[in-house]
Amino acid sequence: MQVFTTRYPKNCLLTVMDRYSAVVQNMEQVVMFPSLLRDMQPSAHGCEAQAGAPSLYNYFTMLKAIRVDVEHGLLPQKEGQVKMAGGGANEAENEAAEMEEGEEVLGQLDLQAQFHLHFSSLHHILTHLTVKAEEVTRTYQEITGQAF
Repeated sequence: MQVFTTRYPKNCLLTVMDRYSAVVQNMEQVVMFPSLLRDMQPSAHGCEAQAGAPSLYNYFTMLKAIRVDVEHGLLPQKEGQVKMAGGGANEAENEAAEMEEGEEVLGQLDLQAQFHLHFSSLHHILTHLTVKAEEVTRTYQEITGQAF
């Protein structure tokens, strides 16, 4: 596993992002055959997995994609995705209405409170995803007999 060096305070978002990146990179190095994870369900802390839950393979691919976003930033959406959501000529009208609505909401809310909400949510999500990456790695090691 890649050694994680703490450069920031423990609860700093950069620390959480670095840890997530390191754990996912380790997962990618350990999981040589991701297809072995296709039908495996994540464990629910010792309980049976929920019906319809994504497979560990789905988590593996999602965690890798999110890591790219964390390390390189969000890539612009393709025009096709934007057009599919908008619907042609009404798209400009919809965007204008959404912007006015969004500006009203932003003006009414405290920016510091918004920041704290999004920061704590992102911190929580990245911590949860880090745990999932560790679970994928551990399960793969158990499947292949590499568990310690």
